[in-house]
Amino acid sequence: MAAEEPPNVDLITLTRHVLSDQLRLGASATGDLTLLLTAIQVTSKFIATNVRKARLINLVGLAGETNVQGEEQKKLDVLSNDIMVNALRASGKTAVLVSEELDEAIIIEERNRGTYCVVFDPLDGSSNIDAGVNIGTIFGIYRVRPDSKGTVEDVLRPGSEMVAAGYTMYGSSANLVLSTGQGVNGYTLDASLGEFILTHPNIKIPTRGKIYSFNEGNSMYFHAPVAAYLKSIKYPAPPKTPYSARYIGSMVADVHRTLLYGGIFGYPSDKKSKSGKLRLLYEAFPMAFLIEQAGGIATTGTKRILDIVPKTIHERCPVFLGSRDDVQDVMKFYKEFPSDS
Repeated sequence: MAAEEPPNVDLITLTRHVLSDQLRLGASATGDLTLLLTAIQVTSKFIATNVRKARLINLVGLAGETNVQGEEQKKLDVLSNDIMVNALRASGKTAVLVSEELDEAIIIEERNRGTYCVVFDPLDGSSNIDAGVNIGTIFGIYRVRPDSKGTVEDVLRPGSEMVAAGYTMYGSSANLVLSTGQGVNGYTLDASLGEFILTHPNIKIPTRGKIYSFNEGNSMYFHAPVAAYLKSIKYPAPPKTPYSARYIGSMVADVHRTLLYGGIFGYPSDKKSKSGKLRLLYEAFPMAFLIEQAGGIATTGTKRILDIVPKTIHERCPVFLGSRDDVQDVMKFYKEFPSDS
């Protein structure tokens, strides 16, 4: 019988990993980003704990209010938002906070003000929690402009100007995926240690996959480029094999699978949602940032998502992201049907 291998004793935690990245920057690194990311991972641990016991402590169900999107707020949405806002304010490293759950941006009071802005969806996919589907927190981080003390204008900038982005997915385990602009790394929460441990270093998305994630319940409203693209991958000419449909309805879960295994995630604009459904600032930008850092492409169909300049904090946009070759195929159909998109 083969001897059992001893456990790995060189555990790389998220904090250690981010610190080592910051040290590589030398004198330009202040440590503030590391402290901010520490605050975010603490909120992720807290939310993960509450997600696991939501049913037991009556956090499943509606809170009786709607958010700025007109969506009914779940009790867990409200709790997760409060956890994020309080932790980020207390970190002393933020100047502006934008949440999906709040109508207006939060401008941090001067005594607690830092040099970063955080945009976030505290609990994406929460409508699925009753069904046990993976849900998550999405976040993006900007540095305050040199001539600013922290205003909404500091986040109304292209996603390419973010300094970090990531998400935490809550399911059978809690997985935090992060990029600080030097590639993408994945961490898994070890509940016994209370630490996120590096388990997926240097994630690279395959150049092509065989899975597509679209909400085909809206297919009757799709514009011609999207309908034609889906037909091409569902009924390809031999010897090509058809793609498999995998759509959960939780952006974090769908993008996480796409990031690891390749393929394409799409939430296009259509005849019903003319501007798209996903929010640009705290959904599309962070996910596009991660996908590009992993070697993929993120587009509206006609332009790079990270180049868009937001006009409002809750602006929406169409989204296609994933493997390079798959997303380029969609873009070809948008060129073929330029008048119907």
